[in-house]
Amino acid sequence: MRVIGTAGHVDHGKSTLVHALTGIDPDRLKEEKARGMTIDLGFAWIELPVPGSDDATESAGIVDVPGHIDFIKNMLAGVGGIDAAVLVIAADEGVMPQTREHLAILDLLAVPAAVVALTKTDLIDDPEWLELVELDVAELLASTHLRDAPIVPVSAPTGAGLDHLRHTLAGVLADLPPRRNRSRPRLPVDRIFTLSGFGTIVTGTLLDGALAVGDAVEILPGRKPARIRSLQTHKRQVETAVPGSRLAINLTGVATDDLRRGDVVARPGTLEPTVLVDARFRLLPDATRPLKHNQLVDFFAGAAEISAHVRLLGTEVLEPGAEAFVQLRLDRPAVVAAGDRFILRQPS
Repeated sequence: MRVIGTAGHVDHGKSTLVHALTGIDPDRLKEEKARGMTIDLGFAWIELPVPGSDDATESAGIVDVPGHIDFIKNMLAGVGGIDAAVLVIAADEGVMPQTREHLAILDLLAVPAAVVALTKTDLIDDPEWLELVELDVAELLASTHLRDAPIVPVSAPTGAGLDHLRHTLAGVLADLPPRRNRSRPRLPVDRIFTLSGFGTIVTGTLLDGALAVGDAVEILPGRKPARIRSLQTHKRQVETAVPGSRLAINLTGVATDDLRRGDVVARPGTLEPTVLVDARFRLLPDATRPLKHNQLVDFFAGAAEISAHVRLLGTEVLEPGAEAFVQLRLDRPAVVAAGDRFILRQPS
């Protein structure tokens, strides 16, 4: 299974596009509907054509993220486990500040693939303007690992380009290698709620290993024991889930008050929480200020957000565009694995 995440500037039509593609409104909060703006993560799924087949389809999960700068932390909680991104750029506005920041995040996290959806093309009468926007987007992508991402003009209200976008997404996902499976189930929790008659539900993307109904699990970093009562993916009950699945897990033995976004569902004894992380770090060239030794930062990994102090190894100051080995001392334990990508943000 594959998971797609949206990205892009506020009001460029991410949620509207998801709704047009899937028939599912990802904005689930009353405040989101009242303000007409995504605030927290939204979820949907899409049936994509199987390349080379006339009528077969395959399901993919969708994580819809907020575009407003005030909710960037929620965006970061949603993109850690995705296979591909749909970078949404409105044709009438073109590249905007959050377009750049979201693309930088996708690049830093090494999201494997992307498609650019050029939305609101129904508002553009001048084809030359559309060509200029596409050239601007291509220039923006050129300095990232997503430089070859296809650009697909679409209109959610008219439906123009949506089938092309579906087929493009299907092709991009089909070209990806299988997810690496180290047989150590790991699911960062991005949503927690209670359902009447069922109890505690957590959702997230299964990054590794398999989970099955009846499995004993522990919730890290607090090592809270629990058991899987049921598993659901795309509103369908399943007995076993494989890496890459978007899951809703019904847990017994643990209450919602004992959980937080960023916790990790794992098999008992397979993962070890830590407060020290050794890493290689790159400060973006357009960072507004340098990073100093022992500076306080916000650490984002999986769906977790943790305050940390960064120790620069071999230097006292890291200038924008430079790289260094660092050691992060976290204020509370995190669950990470070798090779994981992360984001640091300097508190404002």
